[in-house]
Amino acid sequence: MAMHEAPDSTAAIERFRTLLRIPTVSRLDAHETDWSVFDRFAEALPRLYPAVHSVTTREFVAERSMLYRWAGASAENPTVLMAHYDVVPVGDEPWEHPPFDAVLEGGVLHGRGTIDDKGALVAILEAAERLAASGFTPANDVYFSFGHDEEVAGTAAGMVVDVLKSRGIRPSLVLDEGGAIVEPGLVAGVEVPLAVIGVTEKGIMSVTLTVDQPGGHASTPPLLTSTARLARAIVRLTRSPFPITMNDAVIAFVESLAGHSSGARRTLFSNARRLSPIVGRLFSRIGDETRAMVRTTAAVTELHGSDGANVLPERASATVNVRIAVGSSVSRTVRHMRKAIRDEHVAIEVIRPSEPSPVSPSSGPAWQRIADAITAVYPDVAPTPYTMLAASDARHFTRISECVYRFTPFELHAEQRATLHARGEHIVVASWLRGIDIYERILRS
Repeated sequence: MAMHEAPDSTAAIERFRTLLRIPTVSRLDAHETDWSVFDRFAEALPRLYPAVHSVTTREFVAERSMLYRWAGASAENPTVLMAHYDVVPVGDEPWEHPPFDAVLEGGVLHGRGTIDDKGALVAILEAAERLAASGFTPANDVYFSFGHDEEVAGTAAGMVVDVLKSRGIRPSLVLDEGGAIVEPGLVAGVEVPLAVIGVTEKGIMSVTLTVDQPGGHASTPPLLTSTARLARAIVRLTRSPFPITMNDAVIAFVESLAGHSSGARRTLFSNARRLSPIVGRLFSRIGDETRAMVRTTAAVTELHGSDGANVLPERASATVNVRIAVGSSVSRTVRHMRKAIRDEHVAIEVIRPSEPSPVSPSSGPAWQRIADAITAVYPDVAPTPYTMLAASDARHFTRISECVYRFTPFELHAEQRATLHARGEHIVVASWLRGIDIYERILRS
């Protein structure tokens, strides 16, 4: 892979470390969030990036999300580069390196936000600062949308879209976090590194399962306690996987792998649309990531029962995090859950539902701008469309653009991807620096 280090890389890294040390942790309960820290982050940007702030206008939406406009030679067909600066809590497990110390060791930068998503935000600003300082003017308007509540599925990004829509702005390209450059072997038989670019993303919702029934002393339990009924519902749901859904994004992903495969897999992948049932079954068995591409997933993340060891709870509840496959829907997913649980005494409540996103094209000018920027920096990498498994602020922008993509321009191997929302989050500095080059090429194109 290509290696490049800009002359000012040391200063860029130090700016990155400065911003990582500001603990912009967002919480579901906004009253528990320290908003002064977010204000400190926003106040630091003009000082760290003076050239950017001399050529752009910045406004705040929903109080703390930032929307920049860099006027180009034309206001038509603008580009939107997105990132968010809020991060998830660090949890109770100890970290080898303190999560907000931004420790740099052996070419690796450790800390919460290095990948998700300050790494992208700072790389965008570094690329823009480099260009602005050189006197560059973009051919078309450029917007930077930096969100403050993405990690809590907030509403700020939707409000940014409302602002842009009210001004008649329809971006020709929107790029947010998402896929990355991944190691060979993500799909067995494909032995080249892939730049997986999200052309869509799964829907998302939380579902609360609740059982209400009389409590009492644990010494005289009924035949089926509220917790047992809830556990049975969870087991039934787990044993009833959602159907395989082969959507256009998955088929485009598989077809793009054909040229990098051999033998039977090359034949299978080349005929992915015609042989979609076989491909779907294969992907559902390869691993967790590929299985999640072709199925709706439901993961129980929270359980609540009694507060006492000898007390039967009057209410038992579970939270299920659901990611809805592209091609399915919220209503279809809820019907499947009701049928799987088949117990009228288990209440199902849907919270903050969001449908799967439309599929953006995996060819054409917008796609090519991203692909060309990647291959200019990583000549041996194959850009491929894929379905983003997580949710992002980008889903809101599908209201004003047909070309919404999700790609973070860093090499992220499986070990690093496993640290997302977990302890030990880190990024290889050389990869982060090359990400700046990719953003710069997108801005120049």
